[in-house]
Amino acid sequence: MESASCNQDGTPSLGRARLVVTLLGLGWLVLAARLIQIQWWQQDQFAKKAEQQREFWEETRVRPADIVDRHGRLLATTLTTRSLYVVPARITQPEAFASALAEVIGVDAENLRDKIRSNDKRQFLWVKRRLTESEVEAVRALKLPATTWGFREEYRREYPQGDLAAQVLGLRDIDGVGRGGIEERFDAILCGKHGRRQMARDSRGHVIEILNDENEDVPAVPGRVVRLTLDAVIQLYAERELDRVMEEWQPESCSAVVMDPRNGDVLAMANRPTFDPNRPEKASPESWKNRVIADIYEPGSTFKPMIVSYGLHEGIIQTQDTFHCENGQYRMGRRVLHDHHRYGPLSLTDVLVKSSNIGMAKIGEQMGNERLYDAARIFGFGRKTGIELPGELPGILRPLNEWTTYSTGSIPMGHELATTPLQLITAHSALANGGTLIRPRIVLVEDQDSISAVTHIESTTVSSETARWVIQQPMQEVVTRGTGKKAQIPGYRVFGKTGTAQSLSPEGGYLHEKYISSFVCGAPVESPRLLILVVVNQSSVGGETFGGKVAAPAAAKILRQSLMYLRVTPDDQPPRSATNAKASDAEQE
Repeated sequence: MESASCNQDGTPSLGRARLVVTLLGLGWLVLAARLIQIQWWQQDQFAKKAEQQREFWEETRVRPADIVDRHGRLLATTLTTRSLYVVPARITQPEAFASALAEVIGVDAENLRDKIRSNDKRQFLWVKRRLTESEVEAVRALKLPATTWGFREEYRREYPQGDLAAQVLGLRDIDGVGRGGIEERFDAILCGKHGRRQMARDSRGHVIEILNDENEDVPAVPGRVVRLTLDAVIQLYAERELDRVMEEWQPESCSAVVMDPRNGDVLAMANRPTFDPNRPEKASPESWKNRVIADIYEPGSTFKPMIVSYGLHEGIIQTQDTFHCENGQYRMGRRVLHDHHRYGPLSLTDVLVKSSNIGMAKIGEQMGNERLYDAARIFGFGRKTGIELPGELPGILRPLNEWTTYSTGSIPMGHELATTPLQLITAHSALANGGTLIRPRIVLVEDQDSISAVTHIESTTVSSETARWVIQQPMQEVVTRGTGKKAQIPGYRVFGKTGTAQSLSPEGGYLHEKYISSFVCGAPVESPRLLILVVVNQSSVGGETFGGKVAAPAAAKILRQSLMYLRVTPDDQPPRSATNAKASDAEQE
């Protein structure tokens, strides 16, 4: 029988040829239909996709603005720098490539090689951020294939003053995000808002055109300069003195704050240990903390002027009152109180001058717990001051219903409550300015180019007469003949108060033989211009670490230098009248 698919001469049958032609025809029909579909029905879709591949949006980043002190001195600024990236997918010899790069930019060659190999499908991989100019030039000199690497411009935060006011300023991390201090609190103001613009590129990915579309482009909004209340010179005085305290007394930490009591401006806020925000990788964990707003301790005797002033204001005690101090030992309920010396009768002034705990306990008995609680609250204890810094703590002031008869004697001595250094100097500023509690501030509000101030008044604490008497009588005599004699400054009448209290234990109670030494002082007495607080935490040398011995000399030196820097007229010189000023200027010429 003959095959149905072949003729007698072996050629394909007519039916098979027709099948092939039919299949080819169908193929062409399908292709034609697809072309018609693309050309007519999907033309807009594919054109849009092609346009999307050609066009893209680029973010236009803005340079973070500067931080300056009250006189415009630069504290933080931003520099443009280059960061190095590679294209792992285009690197054919990872080992040689990594070795060449590592040698000039100071990275580990094996680690870089492994990163390139493990990301060999990627088109982008950071190698090192924020290169120095010398590193940039060294990379260029290698003449590596241009398609395998590149630079991207980035911003690098620079702190020209090094570690000056480091905890106040904070820093910016590798991605430019503010961490801590002013950098974190005012991140949005400093950074402004990034914009965007539409770009066009060719098939190789190179930008060939900037497309301007006013309806879709988003312009960048530059950041605004933040001007602080700090004075870099006074800040330097404070930090130098803290360095001396660290060297002489070897404490765990110390802090200092300088305030203008008239408006609450913080002129200096210093901490030790500290760090350089230009090299944060070298900072110790203890150095990050801004102790002025985040250290909590019992104020001890520095709290006593607030109790005395409130008792006077309420008419519970009088300036001429005398308190018998029981020759240094006084039973109060189940406890026995002691003074450092065996005092008999003491005037109200001498209770503060000699810092008598027994005298203060008797004042507490007259005032009662409710009035003592009111005194602490009205001077701002137990709540945040509201300064423009992240991380501020409110201190500790237990509710009145938790107080006992034990509290009646402890609170007037500055025990059973805890404060931050900023809370304490804010309370003393209320006495120094005549009785008004003002919220402290670290940032100046500027209406124009000149420095202008917005004062935030919270409340009146005591009468101006009461505040003036406490400053000009007992607190001045603390310095002239009391526990703060080391704070005397030639030419100026200084007022102050010492404090020494046991350190609080994190587990509760107190640390054995660990003390907080503090001293607050100001001048001139008649019209206080400056207030200084120095707090020294757990000195390890020098025996008894009383506030008048450890903290007073440092506070006095900061005060003296700052008064001279601000040209505050000494008390033993007549005020500088306009006539005298002209004559003096003429002599200098």
